[in-house]
Parts: sequence; structure tokens; C-alpha cells
Amino acid sequence: MNLDPEDDKLVTLARAAAGRIGAPRGAAVRDEDGRTYAAASIRLPHLRLSALQLAVAQAAAAGAETLEAAAVVALDGEVTDVVDADGLAAVRDLAKSAPVYSVTGDDISQVAG
Repeated sequence: MNLDPEDDKLVTLARAAAGRIGAPRGAAVRDEDGRTYAAASIRLPHLRLSALQLAVAQAAAAGAETLEAAAVVALDGEVTDVVDADGLAAVRDLAKSAPVYSVTGDDISQVAG
């Protein structure tokens, strides 16, 4: 699947966010103003958030009212459950039909939208 340049940027940001801390997942979202938010999955003793949940939370905390697109990248080679249900639900809180892309290696698929 070929993405437009703005969606491809989300994939790049998601990869960078995960790679920065060695996380298995990275995610990025774009809001209605074109602002992007990227995050990696975190697993602390008292806090566990998927990369997509955290990216959506950052967007919401910055005042985003809607999302245009989201991408989740798996750096651990897993090809199933790349996009978590809770993260997808968080995207849907701000966008009923925005595309959500799942990326494993060079394989890109649209899982929602």
C-alpha cells in the first residue's frame, strides 16, 4: 500500500518514537490542524499504555478536537494485534472514520477508516 506523504510522515514518526526507547510499538496521529503527535508503548510498574493510546492522549492534551489519521508500527516483528483495541477506541473518540494504518516491516495495511 502506498501512502500519501502526510500519512507516510506518521509512519516515520511512529518508527522514530519506538526506536528512540527500544519499544516494540510506536504510533503517531495527525489532528485537524495538521499537527502530529508520536509516542512509544510504555510498560511501567504502575502504568501501561499502548503507543496509540499515548499518541491520542498527547493530541487530546494539546487541544485536538478531531484526528485525521493514525499509524502504528511494530518493531518487534509481530504481525498480529499491531493496533490494539483500546488504542483504536481512543482514536474513534476523536474520529469516527479516520484511517488507521498497521505497519510491520514494509507491509502497510489499513485496519480502520
